[in-house]
Amino acid sequence: MEFDSDVLIIGSGVSGLSYALKVAKFATVTIVTKKAKADTATNLAQGGVAAVLSVEDSVEAHVRDTLVSGDGLCDEDIVRTVATEGPDRVRELVELGVDFHKNADGTFDLGMEGGHSARRVAHSYDLTGREIERALLEQVAANPKITVLENHLAIDLLVESKALGSSVGGKEGERCLGAYVLDRESGKVEVRQARVTVLCTGGCGKVYLYTTNPDIATGDGVAMAYRAGAKIANMEFIQFHPTCFFNWEAKNFLISEAVRGEGGVLVDDQGVPFMKKYDHRGDLATRDAVARGIDAEMKSSGADCVYLDITHKSPAFLQERFPTIYQTCKQYGVDITKRPIPVVPAAHYMCGGVLVDKWGQSSLENLLAFGETACTGLHGANRLASNSLLEAVVFADKGAVMLEEKIDQLRALKRVAVEPWRTGEASSLDESILVNHNWDQLRRLMWNYVGIVRNTKRLDLMQRRLQWMLDEINEHFFDYLLTPDLVELRNLAVIADLIVRSAAQRKESRGLHYTLDYPSRNDETCRVNTVLQRKG
Repeated sequence: MEFDSDVLIIGSGVSGLSYALKVAKFATVTIVTKKAKADTATNLAQGGVAAVLSVEDSVEAHVRDTLVSGDGLCDEDIVRTVATEGPDRVRELVELGVDFHKNADGTFDLGMEGGHSARRVAHSYDLTGREIERALLEQVAANPKITVLENHLAIDLLVESKALGSSVGGKEGERCLGAYVLDRESGKVEVRQARVTVLCTGGCGKVYLYTTNPDIATGDGVAMAYRAGAKIANMEFIQFHPTCFFNWEAKNFLISEAVRGEGGVLVDDQGVPFMKKYDHRGDLATRDAVARGIDAEMKSSGADCVYLDITHKSPAFLQERFPTIYQTCKQYGVDITKRPIPVVPAAHYMCGGVLVDKWGQSSLENLLAFGETACTGLHGANRLASNSLLEAVVFADKGAVMLEEKIDQLRALKRVAVEPWRTGEASSLDESILVNHNWDQLRRLMWNYVGIVRNTKRLDLMQRRLQWMLDEINEHFFDYLLTPDLVELRNLAVIADLIVRSAAQRKESRGLHYTLDYPSRNDETCRVNTVLQRKG
């Protein structure tokens, strides 16, 4: 019996779509995405793609900036590979139809962002992610070897030991066979087998009360990989974007790093700049430093937010450079040409994830991960602005090269007989109390106990509270018919547990992990990845 396809990709952001287009030259591909195919974090990315595209810039400078931002935990070989191959990947996006903004002479109009020493961010104004998603989806739709299944939510990975009736996961040589997938429209759980399974499910921002992420960002790929026995690394490093629009009605709206790159200044409610108090780089410090500076300023003043002032720029410039930010803020009563923008930090990016090698291969055979789902070694303890889209396209390319070399070997594999998803005597759950209460409590606890600034006592309290929550969710998960909300709640609880346990293991402050009990960096014993792996 044949596999459903050669490649099963879970997620439809830039990494998944880029990989699909490359491997479709020699393989059949199925993409499953839990909502509409354009409902991705990529679609919301404002800033752009960081790459050396100017003679005034250099690969060495990009490498140096990335290493500084990563605070001693980057894999320098990976950093150098991504910085070197990045420009070609950006030019490939142009060939695929991505319309990056150009100067009159045809060169890229490059933006400046925090942590960069040169202008190197290729952008499509403040809609870069949407433009990339549009172009890639058009290419995917025209490719007969790629099938896209919308409104399909992956539940768990299929691993060989489970398929063969063994209860032991995480063993050496374990092989991924595909995934159990919930059809949201029919409510049925499908078995989707493939020779290679690829996790491109994005991040986990919804584990926190305040986030710039879309509602889909529930850490599904990392949670599934962990349950299957894959190695997970550096989950303590959650990046909080310094500037999320402070407005209860404008849900999760990000004010791009590029606003500060173009001269925006963070000020208090009296209009006084404050970032120089917290970092010598001021408003163009790296995101971890700026987020901590804002957090400290808000705590010392008792204010609900701070302000980002770019009113010194001309209205014409602001409306052209930041059309989405201008229109959205104005919709909610803030004319950015006349008054500062109220902002607060919010959970933004997961720097850890499924531990992979230089090809995107995880510790489980035939399971790959790309994009925010993966921990490649590029970001270290803190991602440099606009390196995320770059990482996604570079690793999608490298993963495709690896697959082409081994596709004939993989085609010798036979489909394994897998048990269908068992519902038994399960009944529908009136989930409003279980899901809503646990979802809200989990996010509030994570924000208060495991946020920008941490300490050991709060981490210990969070671990204890999480345990009963995990037990309750797991009990209901197997007692009732599945719903998307229940699947996502289960994943969020696993993600929270991974973040808390990883943070508890790191007895230092580094990058995005800042703890009051260990306020200094410790290179003697802590300059290593935090790796967690489920056994049994």
